[in-house]
Parts: sequence; C-alpha cells; structure tokens
Amino acid sequence: MDDQRRDVAVGLDDLQRDLGTLDRVVVAFSGGADSALLARVAHDTLGAGRVRVVTAVSPSLAEEQLADAEALATEWGLRWTTVSTTEMESAAYRVNDSDRCAHCKDALMEVLVPIAAADGATVLLGVNVDDLADHRPGQVAATARGARFPLADAGLTKADVRALSRSLGLRTWDKPAAACLASRVPYGTEVSVSVLSAVGSAEAALHLLGFADLRLRHYGDTARIEVPVERLGDVLDRREAVVEAVRSAGYGYVTLDLEGLRSGNLNLALKAD
Repeated sequence: MDDQRRDVAVGLDDLQRDLGTLDRVVVAFSGGADSALLARVAHDTLGAGRVRVVTAVSPSLAEEQLADAEALATEWGLRWTTVSTTEMESAAYRVNDSDRCAHCKDALMEVLVPIAAADGATVLLGVNVDDLADHRPGQVAATARGARFPLADAGLTKADVRALSRSLGLRTWDKPAAACLASRVPYGTEVSVSVLSAVGSAEAALHLLGFADLRLRHYGDTARIEVPVERLGDVLDRREAVVEAVRSAGYGYVTLDLEGLRSGNLNLALKAD
C-alpha cells in the first residue's frame, strides 16, 4: 500500500470512529463531494435507520444540484428529505455583507435542529480542513447551534475527500465544487431571487456547453466567467455560443476572467479592506 492509500485509509478509520460515537445523525446534503462522502460513510457506518440526509431548498440552490442530490440519495438508498429555508426573507441576508454566510447557516440550522431533535440526532455538515482557512462565518454560526464537522475532525482536506471518495467508488469524487449561487454575488450587491435566477440559468447553459467547472460572477448587467486556466482557450473557441448562453439569462455584457477559476475569490475584497 503506497503512502497516499495508507493516508486515505487512516482518514477513513478516523471518520468512521468519530461517527461511531454518535447515535443518530442528520447530514446537510447538497450532493457535493464533501456532503456526499459524509452521508455515504455515515450511512455505511451507522446504518440507514440512524442517518437522515436533508437537502435545503432555496433560490440559492441550483436546480441541477437538487436533481443530482435526489439521484444520489436514490442510488445509495439514503433516507433523504428536502426542507425549505427562508434566508431570502431576512434583510440581513439580502444586504449581502461579509456575514451573509452566517445568516444562511442560521436559516439552515433553524430547520435542521428541530429535525435532529425529533430524531435525537446530531447535525453534521460537510466541512473539510481546507474550508477552515477561508472566511467562512457560516461555520461559526453552525457550530454555535450544535453542528459538527466530522470531515474536518478527521483531518480530511479537499484532496483527501476526493481520494477517499474515489477509493470507495463514489461518482462524486471528481465533482466540481458548487457553492451556493449567492457566492457569485459580490459583497455589497443585494441578493435577490432575480439575481440568483440569472446566475443559475447562465451557469446551467454553460454546463450544457461542456463547462462543468466554472463560476459566473454577477456584476449587474455584466457577467464575469471563471473557468480553470487550461480551459480559457475553449471558452474563446466557443465564444459565440458562450455569449448567447449568458445573454439568454439576461446579461448584457459577457467577460472572461483571465486569472481563471478561483473558489472564494470574492473574499479577496475583504482582505483588501
């Protein structure tokens, strides 16, 4: 067994050991690589009857993500439900300052805590070690409401999550990261249903063109596309189709970020202040 496989095995052991100390759990399940691994290992470790996976539905969740979360739950036999969250009703959330994620996580915990209480369960979120290094006020808010982060507790980085998922044969191992649609809106720009709808529609259209790993940043009438640097040329090769896809979502101007895809790069504005 090489070092990488040995490290992955240790990470899995630590995760299973941590989960084994819990009686019942409720996993916040977006269907992304992190929450998928957490849900699957919890299901396999504790058994289906002790694990409930819940997908929070709101305008900030892309329709594609919801559909795939349901598909995964069906494929793996997870005890899955959806629940609606109400962060859009909060003016503090819509104003979109640096604490937006905290308001979002408060809304999430507001619906997950009663579900967990009814089951005598603990709320689990798919937060990995790398997530702890960025500006993530939502993690503080979730922890304050009793949530736990087993992936981070087991010392698993994003790369570890992908390696472990691949070793377990999970199709989510290389799934592109897909943060909520509100993360595409710069701080200080109000989050609205129409803005989130435009972002979601544009990204869905670009996915159909073969750009699975991307972000579309919203700047009013202007859309800024981020793809991995190695795919910048592909965007230019399909320039007309890309422009049409984005304009069909309501944007007047379509730009391409030459620095490429950088997850969480809107947080750079916070560091500059």
